[in-house]
This record gives sequence, structure tokens and C-alpha cells, in this order.
Amino acid sequence: MVDTTGRVPIEGSDRSAPDHERLGDVDGGAAGQVTLYLRGGEPAEAHRAGGAPLTREAYAAAHGADDDDVAAVRAFAEANGLRVGAVHRARRSIELHGSLDALARAFGTGLARYRGPDGGEYRGRVGPLTLPAALAPKVSGVFGLDDRPQASPQFRPRAAAAVQFTPPEVAAAYDFPAGATAAGQCVALIELGGGFRTADLAAYFPAVGVPEPAVVAVGVDGGTNRPGAPDGPDGEVMLDIEVVGGVAPGVTIAVYFAPNTDQGFIDAVTTAVHDTTHRPSVVSISWGSAESSWTAQAMNQMEQAFSAAAAMGVAVTVASGDNGSSDGAADNLAHVDFPASAPHALACGGTRLAVGPTGAWSAETVWNDLPAGGATGGGVSDVFDLPAWQRAAGVPPSVNPGARVGRGVPDVAGVADPDSGYEVRVDGQTTTVGGTSAVAPLWAGVIAVLNQALGRPVGLLHPFLYATGGVTHDITSGTNPAYAAGAGWDACTGLGSPIVTALLAGLRAHPPGGAG
Repeated sequence: MVDTTGRVPIEGSDRSAPDHERLGDVDGGAAGQVTLYLRGGEPAEAHRAGGAPLTREAYAAAHGADDDDVAAVRAFAEANGLRVGAVHRARRSIELHGSLDALARAFGTGLARYRGPDGGEYRGRVGPLTLPAALAPKVSGVFGLDDRPQASPQFRPRAAAAVQFTPPEVAAAYDFPAGATAAGQCVALIELGGGFRTADLAAYFPAVGVPEPAVVAVGVDGGTNRPGAPDGPDGEVMLDIEVVGGVAPGVTIAVYFAPNTDQGFIDAVTTAVHDTTHRPSVVSISWGSAESSWTAQAMNQMEQAFSAAAAMGVAVTVASGDNGSSDGAADNLAHVDFPASAPHALACGGTRLAVGPTGAWSAETVWNDLPAGGATGGGVSDVFDLPAWQRAAGVPPSVNPGARVGRGVPDVAGVADPDSGYEVRVDGQTTTVGGTSAVAPLWAGVIAVLNQALGRPVGLLHPFLYATGGVTHDITSGTNPAYAAGAGWDACTGLGSPIVTALLAGLRAHPPGGAG
């Protein structure tokens, strides 16, 4: 008998009713699995911005799951007929397995089946999750009961682009150092669908004049490398791999495949951040959705993962979205994309790029093809407060009622307009692809090159970028459309696009994170 007295909600776990057709109850006897994340003391800000980064092992020892908290969850599981699966101390995560009925009862909710807009079915819930009052303060989030699709890839194919660039040509335009390499660096890519074909990689990289990188697939929560069609998520996966590998020769790429749910997304990120096998120094994310589509517990859990990454000298680059200042929401309000809006994410906006006869940078404007096409995401967070490094950046009040001044998005930018897009190969076809999905792996490649050249991880770049002039191209023309570009930081292109030789010189003169 499960005790239902003395229970309290898990903070931030409230789910709104799905705006889709309800098909009926779930099969309560079917097997389910949730990921429960435990509270933990976060490292001092000095480790994330200016202090020597922690090793993954040191982070796990100092900030991993508390033994008493793990024991409390084990007791809760036994009392509720659940089985404890993998326990990850560094991630502070515990897998719990059981029937859907047992899981729903254990967390005080009901489950139903819904039909999504693509015709697929998913499992949903309404309201908060609950736990016994003694256990609830030990838990920061529970994910997996509701498996509605959480995010979209931020890429835009273009069959007949006006201009297309190979990744090495983009690197030349952004002044990567001659002979730049990312040897010894690993970049993690987070993918919530699709896959890559090794034959495409073997054909693509020699064609653009870059050695083929080592690419390994890592499965999370049952996700696998599953290539399908070029107009599906394969386009995202291949864009990410080919941009990183094309601008950062010699890099190793670890692709973390997970289901497109909040559980899969968060578990993939925490797996990559704490991976002691591949040890990525950069995590690149090209998936997201408007802040309004996330639960508070999911946003807080993701930001905790990014904060942990910063403490270990791991940079996280995230696409800011491809639907302009509305982020695709239909409520006539401005929205920013999450996880780009997380304070410890390097949010990456989009531009249209022009180069001169020699391939050198000539000009950039805000990417905005609205209303028929896409546009760079950007604006002011409704959730996260203004970070310390943005206080002097001139982040404007939100255009929404209340004029909130919060975390400004994006931080930086790069070419994203499909009409000045990237030449990529997807499922045997060569095409042109744009979107801020290309900018996150571009900046991941920038950081991998910087890490190799400096002999240390740069980690959290934000304080350096916001305090240092002359290391980015300031983009001053265009809108997205609720916000306008201008001198200095703006809510379309942030601080601008990279000048990699200047970034390297500035970091050599003013190292942000020390050796680690």
C-alpha cells in the first residue's frame, strides 16, 4: 500500500494539459523508466569564471550525489515497488524502473495517451509531481513520465541558395589562424533524432579539403545513430558534424543520441558533460524550443548541467532559434529559445555573410527572411535573470508587457542565412543548409581550436567576451523583427561573429580559466 499522505509537489514540475487529442489511458502494465535528479551543492562561481577548472573526477568527489540522498531514494523505490537502475554519482541521477501504473502512483500523477501534430502518439500528464515531504527537498527533478516531444532542430535547408560556403571557407572568413587544428580536442554533439552515414563523412571531408574526423556515436536512454531521410533530423546531425569537423581539423566528435523528450535531452547533456571516456571540452546543441514549452524543473536541471560544465572548463554552445523574436509561438508575444537562454549557455544567433574576392570577411547583417522564411532568435528571457557579465551590455527591457530586463539572447553570432549557407552532404545528397543550428557547431569549432592553441580549456567564455573589445565583428544592421541590431551587444546577434585570431590573442593576454 502506497502512503499518499504527507506529500508535497516537486518544485517546478507542473505540466500544462497537452493541446492535442486525448486518446485514452496508458497501458498501466507497460514498463517505464524515469530519471530522478538529486540536489547538490554547486561549485563556487570562481570555478566557472576565472578560477582553475575542476577535473571531472574532482567535481564528482566534491559535488556528486550524497550517499544519504541515494539511500533515501532507494528506500522510496522499494516502498513503491520500483527497481533502482543505474546510479550516476557525478550526474546526481538515479534511474527508476517499474510499470507505468507503479511509477504514476509513486509520483502522484496520472498518465494518458495523446496524438501529436505529426500523427505520432505520446504519453502526457497534467499538474505537478509529488513526493513524501521528507524526500522532496532532496530531489531537483523527475523526468520520463511525460514523453511528449520537447525540441526542434534549428536548421533550414535551401535547395537553391544564392551563395554557399564550405566550412573551411567560413573558417577563412572568420580569420581562423593559418594551419589551425583541434587535435586532441573532443566536441560533443547532442542529437534528438536522425543519424549519420560513415560513407557520407568519407566522401564529404576530402571534397572540402579537410581530414575526416573521428566520429563516435553514444547512445543515451535507448537513442541510437539511426539515419533516415535527408529532409528529416539527419540534416541536423550531418550539419553539426560537418561544420565542426570542417572548421576544426583533427577534432574528435562524440555524438550523443537520445529520444526527443525532456528526459532524453537532459540525460544526453549530463552524460556528455560528465563523460570520463570521451572527455569533451565543448558541448554543441542545435535543438530547442520556446521557454514557455518547458517545465521549470527541466530548465533548472539543464542550467545546473551547464553550470557544472563551466566548473569543469567545458564550454556549451547553443543555437538561439530560427523563428525570429516570436520563437514560433502563436501568442503574439516575444519568446527566447531554451536551452539557449540558460545563463551558462553560449547562445548563438544568426547572420547573413558576405565575403570579398579573396574570401575574407566583408559584411554581415541580421538573418531575417520573415515572413516567408526564418530569422535569428533573440530577445529577453522570461525566466532567467540578467547574468553578471551582461549587466553592462545594455540589454533592453523585453517588448512584452512588464518590460522585464532578464538574460539577453544571443551572446554571439555567425552565418546562418540559408542564402549564404553551408554546403553539406546528407544521405548521399549535397545541399545547402542554414539556421542557427550551424552557428552552435561553428562556435564549438572555434572553441576547440582555441583550446588546442592555448593548451588549456577556455571554458566559460562569457566574462571574457563581454569585457573584451575587438574580438568579434559587431553587426549593426537588421531586425528579428521585435529587436534591432545596433552598436555593441544586441538581441539579434549578441556581440557579433568571431574573429578567431583576435580571440586567441586576447585569451593569451587575459586567460579566463587557468590550466585544468
